[in-house]
Amino acid sequence: MKTRTKIVITLTIIGGIMSACVNKKFDIDYRSKHFEDGKFFNEELRYNPELSQLSSALYEFTFHKSKDSQPKDEIPVIKLTKKDLLEMEDYSVVRFGHSTLLFKLDNRFVMTDPLFSERASPLSFVGPKRFHKPPMEIEDLPFIDIVIISHDHYDHLDGGSIKRLKDRVGRFYTTLKVGAILQSYGVPREKIVELDWWQNRVDSSLNLICTPAQHFSGRGLLDKDQTLWSSWVIEAPDAQIYFGADSGYFSGFKKIAEKYGPFDMTFLEVGAYNEMWKVIHMMPYQSIQAHLDLQGKVMFPIHNGTFDLALHSWREPFEKIDQEATKHSVPIVYPKMGEVISLLKENRTEKWWR
Repeated sequence: MKTRTKIVITLTIIGGIMSACVNKKFDIDYRSKHFEDGKFFNEELRYNPELSQLSSALYEFTFHKSKDSQPKDEIPVIKLTKKDLLEMEDYSVVRFGHSTLLFKLDNRFVMTDPLFSERASPLSFVGPKRFHKPPMEIEDLPFIDIVIISHDHYDHLDGGSIKRLKDRVGRFYTTLKVGAILQSYGVPREKIVELDWWQNRVDSSLNLICTPAQHFSGRGLLDKDQTLWSSWVIEAPDAQIYFGADSGYFSGFKKIAEKYGPFDMTFLEVGAYNEMWKVIHMMPYQSIQAHLDLQGKVMFPIHNGTFDLALHSWREPFEKIDQEATKHSVPIVYPKMGEVISLLKENRTEKWWR
């Protein structure tokens, strides 16, 4: 058995044991239309891959990884200071890497899925390693009014980052049962808001809506689907934002647009995809269709450029989505890590990965 396969199996076992202990410690009775027999489920399909599918995926990861799955050259990162962020124009956004975004909305800071650690893993010495440093460290950030956590996978909910952030954040918004994990990292219960799909909470001038996604949850082998996953809509006085996090393509995008669209900018995953698991991670052509379904004005691809989580080369997600965007005349932006762009004005960004 190759080292890569051993690492994957070890991490999933460790993560499952840790999560099982957390869920038992903070056990709460949840009532949800999407919760049955101790597990959450998708609106359109129940994702239960067969053992043969998992074996095939492990085989592909072990023997058929792209030779260019990690960059050989340094990825460009614009270094930031606290002063830079405080002076950000209102209604702007900066990408820290993967799915970590910092918005300035109505002069309030909102961060999504903060991941500042060296690895997307339950362990600090093994697991997917960052391609680049964050534009700045957590200790240099200004006060963050709101942190949104989409689901419990390690590349979206990082314990090390939460521990460092918890005293610098006003409130954490997440999905059902994820609050227990945040509590285990020291976040006070009173700072956590858990929502089911289609529920919302108004926080000052911002309306945060937890919307469906077609995905799954679990931090290991023993806790699959015990917490809820989601996408998020952020309604601000002068902007409408969609943060897609992780999802396969489904009719829910059109439903979300009917309720909350159109969107000034959509942040949709384009990365860590493969035909074997496209029901829970969109292929690039599906991400473009999701943007169109959402009635988005400008698309901002995320979930790429920071970690090696699939079989494709690290550049492929950028090239494929660029081709699809051109084909369908979709306005799209590719800011460098640390580059501040406007949510409402026209932006000119470079194809920096070339």
